[in-house]
Amino acid sequence: MAESKIEQYLIELMLSYREIGPNLWLIDDEENGLAEVAVMYADPLVIIRVPVMDAPEEKRLEFFTKLLELNASDLVHGAYALEKDKIILIDTLEYDTMDFAEFRAALDAFSLALTQHYPVLSTYRK
Repeated sequence: MAESKIEQYLIELMLSYREIGPNLWLIDDEENGLAEVAVMYADPLVIIRVPVMDAPEEKRLEFFTKLLELNASDLVHGAYALEKDKIILIDTLEYDTMDFAEFRAALDAFSLALTQHYPVLSTYRK
């Protein structure tokens, strides 16, 4: 069952999380660099996503160019994306083949990206 595999991995990683709906968990573990990270099972995928910031109104071309550069050079798992006017970090894993190491690597990549990219991306905030 999907819930038990994902939840088991979250338990093994010793992350602070809660189930907020059917097949939907919210990791809120700032100590591990993972705040407001949603993990959703939508057969056949596991979708991991976190809101990063609002898209800036000024210097948009420069900002989106920087996001694309980070996607290409600095993200092992996932990518920055635009959803309405919000920047998110998103990754998808195939549930059937996902193992603990892959799940952990995706979350580690999110934590690293959010920590390392914040100083650069925050300069675009008002």
